[in-house]
Amino acid sequence: MRKLRLAGALVVLLLSGNGVMAQQFKDGKLWLNEDGTNYFKMTLHSQFWIRNTEMNPGSTINGYPKNNFTDIGIRRARVQAFGQVADRVFLYSHFGINNFNYGADRKPSFFVHDITGEYEIVRKHLWLGTGLAGWNGLTRFSGPSTATIMGLDIPLFELTTFEATDQFLRKFSLYAKGKFGKFDYRVIMSNPMSVQKSNGYSAAISEISNFSPKPPKMQWHGYFQWQFLDQESNATPYATGTYLGSKRVFNIGAGFQYQPEAMWHKGAGSDTVTTDMRQFAVDAYYDAPVNKHTGTALSAYAAFVNLDYGPGYLRNLAVMNPANGTTMPNIINGSGNGYPTFGTGNVVYAQLGYKLKNNLIGTTTLMPYASVQHASYERLDKPMTFWDLGLNWLLKGHTSKLTFAYQNRPVFETRTPGANAQLTSHKGSYILQYQVFLN
Repeated sequence: MRKLRLAGALVVLLLSGNGVMAQQFKDGKLWLNEDGTNYFKMTLHSQFWIRNTEMNPGSTINGYPKNNFTDIGIRRARVQAFGQVADRVFLYSHFGINNFNYGADRKPSFFVHDITGEYEIVRKHLWLGTGLAGWNGLTRFSGPSTATIMGLDIPLFELTTFEATDQFLRKFSLYAKGKFGKFDYRVIMSNPMSVQKSNGYSAAISEISNFSPKPPKMQWHGYFQWQFLDQESNATPYATGTYLGSKRVFNIGAGFQYQPEAMWHKGAGSDTVTTDMRQFAVDAYYDAPVNKHTGTALSAYAAFVNLDYGPGYLRNLAVMNPANGTTMPNIINGSGNGYPTFGTGNVVYAQLGYKLKNNLIGTTTLMPYASVQHASYERLDKPMTFWDLGLNWLLKGHTSKLTFAYQNRPVFETRTPGANAQLTSHKGSYILQYQVFLN
């Protein structure tokens, strides 16, 4: 014990002698210089789910039919390490796992989400960076801060090449970003990942468009916004979901994503037709206190997105899918909780939440929310409408948060070969999530 005390005293003496004792840590940052303009920071967050899912028709688990299933899983577990490590030099890294439940491979390894380096060319106006990056164009939530989202999930369709030619929305990129007053911008050139490595990809060509297996050309994308009220940081690529009334933010944005010859399909006479991927969007974000004295706040977001992947393109997404098979291949949704998330067509999305007064339940409060994705995709006979209704119990803001939500998805079935899939029913999921966030 005496040796430990002596060692501790020696550390204190050394730190004091170097002049860093009093200001080594502040605001969760490790200061690298006296005024804290150079710093390093780490964050941690995890989201845990318990869920009951009404399965899509024909769903099976390891060959056994299941109509309804309850599971527990880790939706996300993430570590960020970043900082202004020198004048004009910014380093960002991000590691984690996603979607780890009973059916996943055991002993998952944390993998690299992001690793980028940036240099500030012109103060505040122009940064250049490169690496495996979450800097994306198109919309605000094409690069979402998952630890601060209002509901269970972000509008996933805004991650338009998700796990097809990227890694959980990240791509190898060269990007420029910056601000001019209230104008905030990002422009990116990305090298798409090989689509052959994506899960379930088939190079078989048909009349329905799909990602081409040919060596990909560069993808160009950008997002531009006017920030009318409080200014948001663009240090990292990830936009805050809600500030819970701590800021007054109103932004209007527009973006695009373009990749030449990204898609292919079979044309007349069995010719191979190559097409470009073109996507455009406009959106608006408002997040502000309603009454500063009581702590009430409003958060709202809306987007219109035009997606052009070529004729008939349609792709499902099944978050942490509890099923792994189906006996009904005519169900467009696939197995488990899948639904047609991406497709050629137009999408309207909206979300709205209201934070109730502070100290509503002891020192905690509530925030109900609702969101809806309404998509008109070419291969569906009716619009695809996915909605989510939930209640956040803010035990300590985003640091400790319990969310209960119901998600409802439509089920489409192909009954006539060559015809558009028909809407046949709706299925739902009840999800309880607990989030811990060390920021």
